[in-house]
Amino acid sequence: MNDILDEVGATFAYGAIGIALMALGYLVVEVTTPGRLGKQIWTEGNRGAALLLSAKLLGIGAIVTTAIVTSDSDLTDGLLDTAVFGGCGIVLMIVAFFLLDVITPGKLGATLVDAEGGGTAIHPAGWVVAAADLGVAAIVAGAVS
Repeated sequence: MNDILDEVGATFAYGAIGIALMALGYLVVEVTTPGRLGKQIWTEGNRGAALLLSAKLLGIGAIVTTAIVTSDSDLTDGLLDTAVFGGCGIVLMIVAFFLLDVITPGKLGATLVDAEGGGTAIHPAGWVVAAADLGVAAIVAGAVS
């Protein structure tokens, strides 16, 4: 019975770190794109903004999952590894975004959430940024294991 309670406690601890990292990922998208992200996605139906946030959250989730699966049997070390590698993934996603912003015309954040077509169209650059986020996540997940 103690084993199951320990595992439930570990699940909640890892879950809390994962949710906190995804919340940080949300804030990163909020800061790097103009306008209120929640309003753009849930009220205006902006597919470009939804794509950016979705790719970021999936990438962070993959990093967190890999960190958990490969973590030591020591819960404290595993939680620390998960937080550190998740943070590294977010930082690297930010770096990739700003590098793309530097080498592409215009302001990338504004281009990606431009509501042309009522938010129903996704600018092709959105797919590039989504792929960059998922690629960075795969690299970090590989480094974790």
